[in-house]
Amino acid sequence: MAMNDPWHMLPEPEAMFCDVLERLCADKIAPRAAATDETAAFVHDQLAALGQAGMMGANLPEEYGGSDISAPGLLRAVSIVAGACGSTASALTAHYLATDSILIGGTDAQRAEWLLRAATGEALGAFALTEPTAGSDPADMRTRARRVDGGWHLKGTKCFISNGGVADFIVVYAVTDPDKGHRGISAFILPKGTPGLDAGPPERTMGLKGGHVFTLNLDCHLPEGALLGEEGRGFRTAMQVLDNGRIEVAAQCLGLAQAAMEAAIAYAKDRVIGGQALSDRQGIRWMIADMGVAYRQALLLAQDAARQRQAAHDHGTRFSLAASMAKLAASEAAGKIADTALQLHGGYGYTRDFPIERINRDLRIMRIYEGSSEIQRIIISGHLLA
Repeated sequence: MAMNDPWHMLPEPEAMFCDVLERLCADKIAPRAAATDETAAFVHDQLAALGQAGMMGANLPEEYGGSDISAPGLLRAVSIVAGACGSTASALTAHYLATDSILIGGTDAQRAEWLLRAATGEALGAFALTEPTAGSDPADMRTRARRVDGGWHLKGTKCFISNGGVADFIVVYAVTDPDKGHRGISAFILPKGTPGLDAGPPERTMGLKGGHVFTLNLDCHLPEGALLGEEGRGFRTAMQVLDNGRIEVAAQCLGLAQAAMEAAIAYAKDRVIGGQALSDRQGIRWMIADMGVAYRQALLLAQDAARQRQAAHDHGTRFSLAASMAKLAASEAAGKIADTALQLHGGYGYTRDFPIERINRDLRIMRIYEGSSEIQRIIISGHLLA
């Protein structure tokens, strides 16, 4: 790789993995992105292709069938998928939230049962934390799990659960001891077809239309073995998972922003008005420069967060501040980049004949899910004021 390549520091095996992934996405995923958006069909085939490439387990260690690439390598890989199709990247990273939950909070037996199949794409996961009254504050959740003969009874409602209605397993977070606050939250693994697990139809979303989100109604009897790891450890597991997930949101933003920027640059070079290419006009060049600076700033923060994530894996440290900064910066920057790219396209950018319109819609949720921009600012300021 050239030294001006922002990913040049990846080790050669990971660079090769990403090169192969880039070709696969260009051949099998990007050509279907517009049709996926139009039909709102779930991205089953795209995820299957990623499974064959080793991407469904890229967040997992080799002992559980994963690719065992570094956190910076995973950042790059997720950005490649997102640049090809935002819906596919959304479903993929939701799967990572579920498998990370089992990897971090589960027992050895639970890891062996679920992660090996999840890594190949045979078993798709979902992560059920958000509720109608507990989005930004998960500790306020209402879903309850109480001990009964032979196991647990789980009752409540989860909303905006990516993959929830199509997943082979769902990691559900619920209150097991209301008197202990966040220390009274536990997690459970629900296989597909669990009696009392009812998924409504997919939500009619503004963007990411092929990465479906669902409301889940729960009234389930679960065996003792459904408890993920230890009782009362759910909140801690969820927070560690979300640290990972926020960097993966940053990766999605980087991929979509780069796609928007490249489309805008290509259009500016090709579009001729009054005998002069748009790219020769000073005002347009300034717009392109601003996009480039915003992208690079977000990239550097995301790469720093990914390096800290890797260090945390190696040494047991935390990286919550870096993850929140990366998520905030990348989601805000990507929104501005995509909007600038649409502006540069003029009226054509507002039509579905060009990908910019879809990219703008796909990006809008990035400032909301896995902790809104406002929540990230609360987290960041809390660290800085501590």
